Amino acid sequence: MPSEVDTKEAREVNRQSLVIDEEKSASVAPAPANEQREVVTPALQEGDAPATSNWEIRSWYLYYIGANGLALFNFGPTAFQNLLDQAAGDSGLLYFAGRARDVNSIVLLANGMSFAIQAALFLVIGAYADFGTGRRWVLLVWSVIAYGIGFGWLGVHDAARWKVAAGLYIIGLVAYQLTLTYWTAAFPSLARNTAHLRASRAAYEAGEITQRELDGRDEMERSRLSNVAFWIQSCGEIAILAVIVGIMFGLRVDDSPSNNNWGLSVLVAFATACWLALSIPWFVLEKKRPGMRIPPGRNIVTVGLWQLYEALGQIWRLKQSLVYLAGYFLLGDSLNTTVTVIATLQNQVVSYNTLTLTYLLIVGIGAQALGIGGFWLIQKRFNLSAKTMFNAVMVFIVLLDGWGMVGNWTDRFGFKNVWEVWLYQAYYGFVVCPWYSYSQIMISSVTPRGHEFLFFSVFNIIGKASSFIGPLISSAIIDATPGGQNNSAPFYFLFALSLLSALGIWAFLDLEKSAREQEAFLVEEKERVYGEDTAAVKEKLASKPATSRTTSTSTRVVTLDPDGAMGGDVLVRPSVRLVSSMENHPRTGLLQTQFAGTPAPGSFTRLLQFGMRHNVSVHNVGTLKLCWTHNTITRIGAFRRHRMLPFQTERLRD
Repeated sequence: MPSEVDTKEAREVNRQSLVIDEEKSASVAPAPANEQREVVTPALQEGDAPATSNWEIRSWYLYYIGANGLALFNFGPTAFQNLLDQAAGDSGLLYFAGRARDVNSIVLLANGMSFAIQAALFLVIGAYADFGTGRRWVLLVWSVIAYGIGFGWLGVHDAARWKVAAGLYIIGLVAYQLTLTYWTAAFPSLARNTAHLRASRAAYEAGEITQRELDGRDEMERSRLSNVAFWIQSCGEIAILAVIVGIMFGLRVDDSPSNNNWGLSVLVAFATACWLALSIPWFVLEKKRPGMRIPPGRNIVTVGLWQLYEALGQIWRLKQSLVYLAGYFLLGDSLNTTVTVIATLQNQVVSYNTLTLTYLLIVGIGAQALGIGGFWLIQKRFNLSAKTMFNAVMVFIVLLDGWGMVGNWTDRFGFKNVWEVWLYQAYYGFVVCPWYSYSQIMISSVTPRGHEFLFFSVFNIIGKASSFIGPLISSAIIDATPGGQNNSAPFYFLFALSLLSALGIWAFLDLEKSAREQEAFLVEEKERVYGEDTAAVKEKLASKPATSRTTSTSTRVVTLDPDGAMGGDVLVRPSVRLVSSMENHPRTGLLQTQFAGTPAPGSFTRLLQFGMRHNVSVHNVGTLKLCWTHNTITRIGAFRRHRMLPFQTERLRD
């Protein structure tokens, strides 16, 4: 470094203030007293969000016990297809939607109609529901519609009324999916207003815990609510099914087709009655919390369409959300299709009556309760992240497709035996069904605060769309096999799709990075849409490391830009005051986030630099040269040993 550079600040540095014991644990020292921090929030309406009470959470759990799907998602479709089969008779054809169709075609067309209605409603409702305080009415209205559909099945148990059954089936699926989605969308807000997370936010703002610790507590609280709800629902559903078995014996459903028809209608109505009774506490105890403010120049009529337009234009800034959206679509497509293909194979092994179907449901749901309970206990006991648990579920989904793929090579395994039908129910419930909880936790992890209804709507649409694409491809694969009858052939495609999707999510999804993207998104939205001054918040966000994956003891960070070829004068001159900052804050760390060094002379090394910037960052600290790591805190001790200030060596040794 040139001798004429003013090094007064550097000469006065106390050596001890530059050294951090690199053998210390990852404990965090309190932040400086004058350092203020805040949690980034959306542009909410005025008014405080009430704290979540224990009874409010319990009532939310109870709603899910009732909304278990038995009424409109399990027995309703069974009753519909049962009446179609009887009405079609020997011809197997019925006139529906303009022409004669077979039963399977009618079911697929009805599913398509239901999905189209759902997609339109999800986009409209999701766009509006995040604004104002009327979100609670969305769930109430669609729940009432669902109750009406469920009780309506009591009047539809004759084959001659199959067209009415088609209407109940289509609207019933719409109502069930909307209620389930918007019930789920409530849990991030419930979790973040619990006493535990409120205290955690206060501790973060006071500098007592790090951003990473706050994020971890937030994720764990969301995991608790989702997993406990799923576990309680599974246990409650078993109790309801036990009563249903008694009802079926009392109605003698095996004695005649008419008894079976009536029995199915009664089961739908009974499950609906349970749903109604268990949902009342939630509608009474749910607290009204402020939603997002309607932007200037908009009103309640136009804000929904504006929100959709905004979402299309701004979603690309949430790259990690898009990564999970793509993975969720592909893996959901694979899982939905896998379940459909396995059901087809099972029908070749054993035929079900209503009683056998109920017994299988009890086995599957019992395993589901054990599975989700076990997953949650493991996550809580070892303090694992939601993504770690989700990764485990993905492994089991890949193994499930591998199980089916074996059926292409042998008739002794691969869903070819009755015992495999029962084993599948246990396996699916125990290690695959946690997907339905952890996938929702992951959605909440990539959703900006205040936008839950829109994001959960979009993810639901994506999930439903995936239910159609996979079966069409699988059907084409079966048709292409010799004789067109190898129902195990789709597992080649499904295994590859599951494996590819799982690897993609595992490797590319970074929830910590997603959290920082969401913060930046909310800050920019406040400034661009609502005209708020966010300069101070932006400055604080800029001072955060790009990722919090570090065990550094530093509580302050100075971000270095190695592209600028920093020399010693830059490090000590008053305009930067790096050494002075390190002296005043001994626990300061140096954050290196990009490729360090001079521009590469060749095209290959240039490409290498570009790749490293966008994937695995590297850093250069003096004689360390290129260090292949993720974004890393360079501790002060390492900086002291490898600094590029050679003429100061003797002074620092004094």
